[in-house]
Amino acid sequence: MVFLSLVVCALGGGSALLFSAPQAAATPTVSTTVTTTTLTTTTVTTTTTSTPLPVTGVAIRADRLFRVDHLHATVTGQRVPIVGTITPYVPRQRVLLRAYVRGHLVTDVLVNLKPVKGKSYGVYRWTLHTRRAGTVTVRAFHAVSAKLGEFRSELRYTNLPSSANFGQTGPIVRLIQQRLAALHFYIPQTGVYDQKTGLAIDTYHRLLGWGVSQVADTKTVDALLAGKGHFIVRFPHQGFHAEGDLSIQVLALINGSKVSWLLPISSGKPSTPTVLGEFQIYYREPEYTSDGMYFSDFFHGGYAIHGYDPSPDFPASHGCMRLPMVDAIPVYNRLALGEWVDTYYTSNYRYDWVGNDI
Repeated sequence: MVFLSLVVCALGGGSALLFSAPQAAATPTVSTTVTTTTLTTTTVTTTTTSTPLPVTGVAIRADRLFRVDHLHATVTGQRVPIVGTITPYVPRQRVLLRAYVRGHLVTDVLVNLKPVKGKSYGVYRWTLHTRRAGTVTVRAFHAVSAKLGEFRSELRYTNLPSSANFGQTGPIVRLIQQRLAALHFYIPQTGVYDQKTGLAIDTYHRLLGWGVSQVADTKTVDALLAGKGHFIVRFPHQGFHAEGDLSIQVLALINGSKVSWLLPISSGKPSTPTVLGEFQIYYREPEYTSDGMYFSDFFHGGYAIHGYDPSPDFPASHGCMRLPMVDAIPVYNRLALGEWVDTYYTSNYRYDWVGNDI
């Protein structure tokens, strides 16, 4: 390629045009420019504030309580399971539980919230044990955390005294009578610790093999609340009938296999024992007989179930099954002609209620 260069020179005010001679074309130089781009990575830290899940459901309950009048109650010294639930369940959460008796803090504890398989809620458990009587308040509290919101709940129940005695009234007596009736002891629900209550307690002690006593002490009340004591029916095929267990001096009125009433008796003393076997009532005598028997059901010869004074807490009769006078009419009204009466010993020895085997 030929380039023509035009040079314009200024000479003394004139102008001259100079043409350059043709020249050979120069070999072009190729310049390669390498551009290096440096990428700078900027780390952006984002601070996210998590919102705790709101509590949508709370429940708390106390188990092993009894309904007495308008109260949910137990007695002092009983262990009361406390169970609570929280919706939703969130792992690694703890619940603060505080127990008060008559407004005074008696104990507090932190318990873990645990999952329930297949459920959206969690559960916490605690067992409360106090020997103080009065109104018990249990409060559950969870402070707001990063994952779960705040909640509060509470429950109340009554701790009653753990024993009672003659002449006493109030919820503890009604609870004792309620539990005796639930275990099928004959006991009118009077709300007063009266003669019939004492007799039912005596019968309960006999059934448990604890001897004879009409006092509802702490051991007795604890056994009642635990539902201890069960009369074993031996003749369920006889329909409504009576069974006299002479080993423990207890008469049971039974409908098939279900016990209706349990009552104390005084059967024949060693010199005039009660006849043993299966019998049927063949004669009934209301009111008094000439020898002082009261509302009698005769089941074999001169042997009968009847009221009598005295009817001590040991075998003392001439062979009959004596009832306390206050029990005679209720038993007479439950029995009928032709119904079975069974008498037997359940132990392999006879006990004379003084402490000697005979």
